[in-house]
Amino acid sequence: MFFFPYILGGHLIPMIDLARVFASHGAKVTIVTTPHNALLFQKPVDRDRNLGRDICFHMLDFPTEKFGLPDGCENELNTTSGVMFAKLFKATMNLQHPLEKLLRETRPDCLVSDRLYPWTAQLSNNLGIPRIVFDGTGCFSHCVEESLRRYEPHENALVPDTERFALPGLPDKIELKRSMLPDYVKTENLITSFLNEALEGEIMSYGVVVNSFYELEKRYADFFCNDMKRKTWHIGPVSLCNRDNVDKLERGIKTSVDENFVLNWLDQKKPSSVLYISFGSMPRITPLQLLEIAHGLEASNHPFIWVIGRILKSNSDSTKQDRSDGGDLLPQGFEERLKESRRGLVIHGWAPQLLILEHKAVGGYMNHCGWNSIIEGVTAGVPMITWPFASEQFYNERFVVDVIKVGISVGNEEYWEPWKAQPRVTVVRKRVTSAVNQLMAGDMDEEVAKMRVRAREYGEKAKRAVEVGGSSYAGVEAFLEELSSRRRRGTETSRPEMVTAR
Repeated sequence: MFFFPYILGGHLIPMIDLARVFASHGAKVTIVTTPHNALLFQKPVDRDRNLGRDICFHMLDFPTEKFGLPDGCENELNTTSGVMFAKLFKATMNLQHPLEKLLRETRPDCLVSDRLYPWTAQLSNNLGIPRIVFDGTGCFSHCVEESLRRYEPHENALVPDTERFALPGLPDKIELKRSMLPDYVKTENLITSFLNEALEGEIMSYGVVVNSFYELEKRYADFFCNDMKRKTWHIGPVSLCNRDNVDKLERGIKTSVDENFVLNWLDQKKPSSVLYISFGSMPRITPLQLLEIAHGLEASNHPFIWVIGRILKSNSDSTKQDRSDGGDLLPQGFEERLKESRRGLVIHGWAPQLLILEHKAVGGYMNHCGWNSIIEGVTAGVPMITWPFASEQFYNERFVVDVIKVGISVGNEEYWEPWKAQPRVTVVRKRVTSAVNQLMAGDMDEEVAKMRVRAREYGEKAKRAVEVGGSSYAGVEAFLEELSSRRRRGTETSRPEMVTAR
C-alpha cells in the first residue's frame, strides 16, 4: 500500500497515523512524501519498524526553487500568507510526474491519496491501480455538501444571510446560515472549480477510507454510501494507533513546551475541571479577537490550558503579513497573573494535544471544529465548545451540537478566510465567559451533565472500535482482504458495487 498525504498539517498527521494503522495489520506500507515532512515523522515510523512492521518513507523532492520557495517550507503552509499558499499549492501539483514514475516502477496494490490531489484518480486508473481517497474529515460534512449541491437551499432569495435555512434530504434536521458558508459555495470561483475536480476524482476512485467509526455517524455513513454511492471503510479514530506517550508526543512538529511540566500542572487539578483551548494549526485569530478570548477566559471561574498558534497581525497586504505567536498581544500581566494563581496555562506554538486531552483533569475542549480536533475530542470523551472559522467547520459544528449532542456553540456565525481576516471581533468576551462557565459547571447544569455522559459513552465506543472485534478493526481487515482477493484474481481496477464495508 502506498500513502500519498497532502502537505498540510491537518491532512498530513492523520494520513501518517492511517498508514501506521494499516502497517500494524500486516500491510507493507510506503509513505510517499517530501524529505522535510518525512523527517517530522521518522521517529514513530522507526519505532514501528523496530516492532517488525513493514513501513517506510519514499521521498519526492519538493520543487521549491522552481516556485521561488525556501527549502523545507512544506509545512509552512500552516502559517503563511495567501500569496505563499498559492505558490505552495502549485508546487504540490508538480509532484505528479515523479509520483507517476514511482507508480509505474513499483505497481503497488493500491494508492491511498489525499482528496486534494484529484489528478491521482486518472493516473491510478490509467495504471490499473486502485485509488483510495482520504481527506481527513468524516462522512457528515460530505453529506452536507451534497445537500447544498443538490438542492441549493442557500439560493432562496427570501432567506437573508442572518436567517437559518434547513438542508433537505439529510437524516436529521440540520440548519445553517448563508453567513456560515464559504465564498466558493455562494459564488463560483477557482476554488469551486478545484473542489469540483476533487469530487470528480473521488467518484472515479475505488473507494474512500474515513477517519471515523461507524457508531459515531452511522446514518451519515449509510447516506454517504447508499445515497451518494461511495464505497467506504471506517477505520478510525486513527490517532489511537499512538498507544505510548512518546508516540502521542512526537506527531509531527516538536512541541513548544515540556510535556512533563504540562502533565504535572494537570495532576494538581480536580478531575474534569480544566478546559483545553486550541484552534488548530492554521492562523485564525486576529489581535482584537485574541484579547476578547483572554479577557473572557480570565473572567471565567475555571482553570484552562490555552494553546495560542500564529496570530494574524497585519491584514492590509496579504504578501506582507506579520504573524506572531500572540505573546506580545495578550493583556498586560495576563500570563503573570495566571502563573501566580496557577489557574491557567498558556502554550505558544505546538502542544502535546493527545496527552492533554486524555488527562483526567480535562473536562472540556474549545476548538475550531476541524475534524481532527473533533475526532480526538470524541475519543477523549470530553464535551466541547465549538468555534468554527472556515472550510467545513460550520458543518462539523452542527454535527457536534445537533447530531451527537456533545457540545455547545460559542456563537460565531460568520465565515472568514485566514488570509482575508480583518481586525474584528466575532465573539465578545462575555460570550466566551458564558460558554466556558456553562460547559464547565459540572452537574449544576442538567443538560451539560447529560452531554458529559454522552461524551464519555462515545469515547468508550471509539476505543472499542479499533480493538479486535470492533467495527474499525473489522473495516481495516475487510479492506485488506479485498485488496488481497483482488490481487489473487489479478483483476483490473473497476468501480465496485456501492455497499458499505463495516
